[in-house]
Amino acid sequence: MLYLASDHRGYGLKEKIKEFLKTAKIEYKDFGNLVYDKDDDLSDFASELAKKISKNSNKDKGIVICGTGIMACVVSNKYKNIRAGLCMTVSMAKQSREHINTNVLCLAANFTEPSVAWMIIKKWFTTDKLNEKRYTNRLKKLQEIEKENFK
Repeated sequence: MLYLASDHRGYGLKEKIKEFLKTAKIEYKDFGNLVYDKDDDLSDFASELAKKISKNSNKDKGIVICGTGIMACVVSNKYKNIRAGLCMTVSMAKQSREHINTNVLCLAANFTEPSVAWMIIKKWFTTDKLNEKRYTNRLKKLQEIEKENFK
């Protein structure tokens, strides 16, 4: 399943992305904010998304959007089994999946046009991790770090 979350700064881009997803017949669930609220806090919505993905991190994916994408990435990575990456280009999205198998894509609404965001999402959504030894070792190291720090 694909999950979405945004704050007020990412709300407009998220709504555009939902249109793209509907057209592409990709099922999703929106964790909010479900209405524009200039006083909302991204951590409320991103936390719920990350908790959900954390339970089924090998299958579920998420997209979290804020103004810069930084808060989206920081909050998401506070949860076990989450590998969130801020991607500003199609190439970054591709490598984030290939090299560390990201399961949360963070987008910067202030710097990413909807058409570019959609190209990033399509590449991210259709790219699989590479099974080369260096990348599988990297993922194992990340799991060890999580094991140590998420007790």
